[in-house]
Amino acid sequence: MSHLTHDWNMTPTEAVALQKTLREQVELCPLTKPIRYIAGVDVSLNLYSTTVFAGWIVLSYPDLVPVEEAVARQEVAFPYISGLLSFREIPPLLEAWKQLKIKPDVALVDGAGIAHPRRLGIATHLGLALGLPTVGCAKSRLTGVYDEPGEEAGSVSMLYASDSSREVIGGVLRTKRRVKPMIISPGHHITLEESLDLVRSCVRKYRLPEPTRLAHELTNRERRAFYGK
Repeated sequence: MSHLTHDWNMTPTEAVALQKTLREQVELCPLTKPIRYIAGVDVSLNLYSTTVFAGWIVLSYPDLVPVEEAVARQEVAFPYISGLLSFREIPPLLEAWKQLKIKPDVALVDGAGIAHPRRLGIATHLGLALGLPTVGCAKSRLTGVYDEPGEEAGSVSMLYASDSSREVIGGVLRTKRRVKPMIISPGHHITLEESLDLVRSCVRKYRLPEPTRLAHELTNRERRAFYGK
C-alpha cells in the first residue's frame, strides 16, 4: 500500500537521517492529469496525548462537494518533535487512506511540504508514501524568510530558505483580505505555482482552503466524540 518500505518505529536521530535520504526522492513536477477529486488531510489530538485522530475528506473538484471521509484512531509512540511530526501522524493517515473507496488526485495537507528544514514536511513525506501529488498548507512558518505579501486576498510573496541562499521553498499566500497569510509549499509531484493556484481555487469564506478546513472539523469532531465531549 505504501510506496515506502522504511519502518516507522525509529529514534528521532534515525528519523532525521531518513529525511535527509528521502528528500532525494522528491519530485516537484507538473500534474499529469486533470483533478477530479481533491482531499483535505488533518490530524487531531489532545495536548500531550498519544492518541491520534487522522482524517481524510475527499471532495469533487472544482465544486468542492464532499463525497467521502475516513478517520483512523491510533496510539503513537514517537515523541512530539518539531520537524518530525510525520513519523507520528503518517501511520494513522495511512490507515485512514485504506478506508477510502474514492482516491483523490491530489491532497492538501495541514502542515509543511518542502518548507521544512530538511525539505521533508508531512505533506512531502505523505506524498512519497502514497505516490500522490500533495500540497503543504501550513498555518504558520516552520522555517525560511519572507517579505509580507500584500493585504488583498490572493497576494503572495516567496518563502526563501534563508537570506543568503534565496532558495525558494514555498509561497506566503494571503487567502483572505487582511488575515494572517498561510505558508504554501509543494509536497510531491506538483509545482509551487500549481500549489498556489490550487489553494486559491479552494478558498471560500474562510482563511483555510475548504479541504483542510473540513478535514480539521472532521478530526476534531471524532476526537471530541471519543472523549465524550
